[in-house]
Amino acid sequence: MKRLLLAAAAATIAATGAFAQERYVMITHTQGTDPFWPVVEKGGKDAAEDVGATLEYNFDVSGDMAAMAKLIEAAAASQPDGIIVSLPDAAALGPAIRAAVADGIPVVTINSGLESSKELGALMHVGQPEREAGFAAGERAKAEGVTKGLCLNQEAFNTALVDRCTGYFDAMGAELNQIDVSNDPTQIQTRTAAALQADESIDGVLAVGPHVCEAANRAIEEVGADVHLACFDLSPGVMDMIEAGQASFTIDQQQRLQGYMPVIVLHLYNNSAGLLPGANIPSGPGFVDASNAAAVKELAGIDR
Repeated sequence: MKRLLLAAAAATIAATGAFAQERYVMITHTQGTDPFWPVVEKGGKDAAEDVGATLEYNFDVSGDMAAMAKLIEAAAASQPDGIIVSLPDAAALGPAIRAAVADGIPVVTINSGLESSKELGALMHVGQPEREAGFAAGERAKAEGVTKGLCLNQEAFNTALVDRCTGYFDAMGAELNQIDVSNDPTQIQTRTAAALQADESIDGVLAVGPHVCEAANRAIEEVGADVHLACFDLSPGVMDMIEAGQASFTIDQQQRLQGYMPVIVLHLYNNSAGLLPGANIPSGPGFVDASNAAAVKELAGIDR
């Protein structure tokens, strides 16, 4: 898919000559503490360089959805050639996105908010179906012996992360057992340890972010629990844990692709009479475990 879109972009450039430099704005819901997002940002900037555009990357350190909506409004007021935005809370961010679309600015949503993307007027969505990803994690955890799970959610407002937790328990035929651990590694470790000590029957933990999984592993070691640990997304620490047998697997949603592809999509849309892929681009899910961790680490450039 990526090669086809790049080839189409190259063909368009060759056919129409040089363009005025395009400017795109990417806005995500990170607070700057999650190692996931720098990879998304780099993917977007790499794509902008490939097509001769510029990319501005913005986030609000508070993590507040109202503040994020204001960033979308400010971006739209600057009249960029396109906006790329994550969509963890459609109710809070929807009005700003609809207003940008009404002003004629093409929008592509990424990462979270697949179900709401189209109704808000976005051209398309790049990301993984989150409930399906959680369901796949739950099926595998159950097959690997988990009977009672716990899901650690660092962003309780984020519908995508709730979907991961929900899918995990749906696959196991169990009620949702989710706790809010915040984005602070110390709080994650403390709250996870407390939950495991409060209910010793928990034998499976799903951490829906890489830094959450690393902190959860420390909590499991702290309390001396025998717990199946599964993760979402990639980080050097998560890869080390998988290779050391401390985590069973992680779900890879290919965050670099989530940054890279929207820029390519917007470039094609703006320069090829509205050319778009025929559907949303599912960037995941894929399993990374002991069988392929070393190869994935090398290919993804994930190392300390």
